Amino acid sequence: MPLRLELNDHAATLHLGQSLASVFSRRSRPPALLLTGGLGAGKTTLIRALVESLPGAAQAEVTSPSFNIVNLYPTTPPVAHFDLYRLAQGCLDDDIFELLDSEENWCVVEWAERLHPEDVPTGAVRIEMEASETGRTARIQAMVSSDEEAIRVLLQDYEG
Repeated sequence: MPLRLELNDHAATLHLGQSLASVFSRRSRPPALLLTGGLGAGKTTLIRALVESLPGAAQAEVTSPSFNIVNLYPTTPPVAHFDLYRLAQGCLDDDIFELLDSEENWCVVEWAERLHPEDVPTGAVRIEMEASETGRTARIQAMVSSDEEAIRVLLQDYEG
């Protein structure tokens, strides 16, 4: 069952990004985060907060990689930030696909709905962002049962 959070302001979106970093970055291999949602839904803001919460973030200038498809940030763990907005659905070239499937980076993907189902990393966590009248809504869903406990911990960290 997805976790639904009402993000009433910009600070709440930043806080969720910080909580995601806190909960998942401790793992030897954090799950890929697959973000969906329209323009202005808060995907890049959420990722910026996540990256800026990690060790090494002072060396990372977090921007949406719309034109180069992926930005790599020298954080711990290293983050590969994908923006698939400009890609036709399912049209990943081999280099991008290999990076997406890499165990060396924590992959976070904007416009993840453009991934072909076979290209979705195993064990990914889906985050659907949506603008609402009162701010934003985030729906977070673990794709494997082993991450459901992490989603509960995420809620505790976020509300903490």
